[in-house]
Amino acid sequence: MADPWWRAGGQSLHRMEDRISSLYVERCHIDRDENAVVLVNRERTVRVPAAYLAVLLIGPGSRITHAATTLLADSGTALCWVGERGVRLYASGLGPARGSQLIHRQAHLVTRPAERLRVARRMYAMRFPGEDTDGLNMQQLRGREGARVRRLYRDHSERTGVPWTKREYKPGDAQAAGDDVNRVLSAANSALYGICHAVITGIGASPALGFVHTGTALSFVLDIADLYKADYTIPLAFNLTADGRTSERDARLALRDAVTETRLLPRIVQDIKDLLLPQGDNLSDHDVNELWDDQSGSVAGGTNWGDGIFDEDSYVAVIGPELEQPPAQNSGERP
Repeated sequence: MADPWWRAGGQSLHRMEDRISSLYVERCHIDRDENAVVLVNRERTVRVPAAYLAVLLIGPGSRITHAATTLLADSGTALCWVGERGVRLYASGLGPARGSQLIHRQAHLVTRPAERLRVARRMYAMRFPGEDTDGLNMQQLRGREGARVRRLYRDHSERTGVPWTKREYKPGDAQAAGDDVNRVLSAANSALYGICHAVITGIGASPALGFVHTGTALSFVLDIADLYKADYTIPLAFNLTADGRTSERDARLALRDAVTETRLLPRIVQDIKDLLLPQGDNLSDHDVNELWDDQSGSVAGGTNWGDGIFDEDSYVAVIGPELEQPPAQNSGERP
């Protein structure tokens, strides 16, 4: 098998579920010192073990060296260049997954309506503990979800004393719309989307192939993030607003702490695999370097499949349909 262009294989990387969820940096110089990423600004220098990060969010005013980028890529740490306050993803790099098996399974499910509905039902079942979602269509599932979320907002409003009227947000700008609790909720959701995005790409799934959401490059990110909003971002937004902590930074740091304390990353990894894979199956994310074959499914890559085509005494072999020879013409005749 030919060696892949990356140097670190999936088997040599730290598992996604064992990593720190995310690290946001801005207005600093990012360099490398052996196996650590070095973050330098005017106030201090911080060293971070590269292999323990799920995603490094690089904000405005930052610059990164080639050596640091190489280290992070070899460590399977996703790099995301983001805008102010960690929103608006501009570019991203490769995560730790080195295979395509999981994304093939995801594509298989999402392109078959019956299978897609089955996965969507399982997603809603994860949000409705104790409820039976079998036999429900998408309209019925959306109706249940809408009623449940309204009830959730009302309960947290009564619990914290924070007034609640309706959900308001402006896509792409967490601080642009609504009252304090709406803005904090939008900021926390943005951070949650980034964490889910890092996990999805990190284990080799596609952020775009959603089962409930569709039509955006982040459809599956929205699907997965919705599984955790009731437990994380919604109560967090009401708690922070009640305490008067309403900045985007307050929301991002509080969510980060909650994710770490409750070990959300392993839960996300397992939930995605439970949704996409048959029970007990665990597809490898290693690079197997194969070629698709319409007869056997796949054949080994890194092999010269042209052996036997060329004759020993020839340099070029032309393979194609037989061509009819044009009729011979007399040399004395004009064409």
